[in-house]
Amino acid sequence: MTSKKATAARQGRLTPAKARRESKPKKRQRTEEILQRLKEEYPDACCALEHRSPLQLLVATILSAQCTDKRVNMVTPALFDRYPDAASFAAADMAELEEMIRTTGFYRNKAKSLQGLGQALQSDHDGEVPASMAELSSLPGVGRKTANVVLGNAFGIDEGVVVDTHVGRLSNRLGLSEESNPVKIESDLMALVPQEDWTLWAHLLIFHGRQVCKARKPACADCVLVDLCPSAEI
Repeated sequence: MTSKKATAARQGRLTPAKARRESKPKKRQRTEEILQRLKEEYPDACCALEHRSPLQLLVATILSAQCTDKRVNMVTPALFDRYPDAASFAAADMAELEEMIRTTGFYRNKAKSLQGLGQALQSDHDGEVPASMAELSSLPGVGRKTANVVLGNAFGIDEGVVVDTHVGRLSNRLGLSEESNPVKIESDLMALVPQEDWTLWAHLLIFHGRQVCKARKPACADCVLVDLCPSAEI
């Protein structure tokens, strides 16, 4: 950012004091401006987990816990070739399954969840991934976050907002939530972000968190949200 732009940003930006006095309508308006700027900045924002079906996305999301999407995408092509449907996961040899997903971390628990997932889909859903929060959340290894990923990206259903580490961090920095609990952060965001953008919102914040608003050293001088962020350091 040039010195002239930085000066303008300092003069017009949202300070912590202003953020504390911000009304709900003003915060909602600011959120929509954040949304619009991020849409322009990241027009290709989308789910980074490679998949071709709801089942593949569900499996990949389970594997992504405490693991990078990049690593998961390295594992899943061979995994999906070996286990193409719920029935094959249900009948999987545990030792073989564990070995195939070992590099994603916590592989024993994840393998157990994947086998249990396949069995539950076979017994309760005719081998198909259900498209409701209640049914998804009842499956082994599936919580609200995973269910939101699948509903939003595999079925186009904006049931909630995915809150991962990036979304949680940026929501706090942007003054959109003061919570640390993902469920509470999600509730705050659902009251601010238009429902039709709930799924996209998470992708936008994840892209921005990875490229600009990083955990250790945010690049505030290069941020398109600098004047809208009470945490900006410029």
